[in-house]
Amino acid sequence: MILDEKHKAYQIEDKIYHCGTSITMHYIGGKWKCIVLWYLRNGKMRFSELKKLIPDITEKMLSLQLKSLQKDGLVNRKVYGIKPPLRTEYSLSKFGETIIPVVEIITNWGIKIGETKGDLIDVD
Repeated sequence: MILDEKHKAYQIEDKIYHCGTSITMHYIGGKWKCIVLWYLRNGKMRFSELKKLIPDITEKMLSLQLKSLQKDGLVNRKVYGIKPPLRTEYSLSKFGETIIPVVEIITNWGIKIGETKGDLIDVD
């Protein structure tokens, strides 16, 4: 990006970002991250609850996405219990809550596209 007639970039930890869009996409890019954040916006959820809501995601991919969101500070993970069966809940962090307005805009845009270009159907 150009600021004050000079090329500038943001450095966050060991990564260089040349615009704000690339920073945003680092945090929410990909097929699944926004969807996970969308469902967590209403409160804590267990892994199995998320999996039911996102049937096309594999357990491995859901686990990877949750770990990535947790590493980036968007999602909190809390484990209850000392011995199996453990109960693990995921929730948005305070930082994660700040991205929800962006996710809502993306979702609403997608709904409008679905309404104008597609048909709402029942799925099992």
